[in-house]
Amino acid sequence: LRVAEESPVPFGLLYWNSDPTSLPGPLYSWYLDHTYMGNKLVKAGATEVCGTGLDLGQIDVPTYAMGALEDHIVPWRGAYQSVRHLGGKVRFCLGGGGHIAGTMNPATKNRRNFWVGVDGKLPADSEQWLADAKANKGSWWTDWAKWLKPFGGKLVASPRSLGSKRYQPIEPAPGRYVRERSV
Repeated sequence: LRVAEESPVPFGLLYWNSDPTSLPGPLYSWYLDHTYMGNKLVKAGATEVCGTGLDLGQIDVPTYAMGALEDHIVPWRGAYQSVRHLGGKVRFCLGGGGHIAGTMNPATKNRRNFWVGVDGKLPADSEQWLADAKANKGSWWTDWAKWLKPFGGKLVASPRSLGSKRYQPIEPAPGRYVRERSV
């Protein structure tokens, strides 16, 4: 008995999942070595970019970081530990779901749930953070929008046309750079 193959019904997550990053091989190898294999980003000065040593502790801007509970690519406990190396005030949020579904969970659907820390505390133990965190129903996007609001300016109307006298539009979206292939 032979079963005919059928294409899945198209929906947003499938499109996201099939969108490759197209990193050049040497850059991808460098990235894996420095971030995943050697975990060098958390060691001040162990990673250099253009001759400058990186130190995450020198990043002192407010940061909203999000992990996903069932993420198989960036396990949430690792995402949590990474934000503890930043120098500024951090809000860590844990969304329900996996790598894509946990991230792209639309606020309008009011599905899933998310957790946020209490009083901005980031204890050393991720399990302690989760035990103390507040559970919320719905998408983490609503929490991010509330967190982001004080950093924004006043709302302005969208421009009626693209470009300006000085900067004319080059071509329609998405632009040829999107179609460039790395070698």
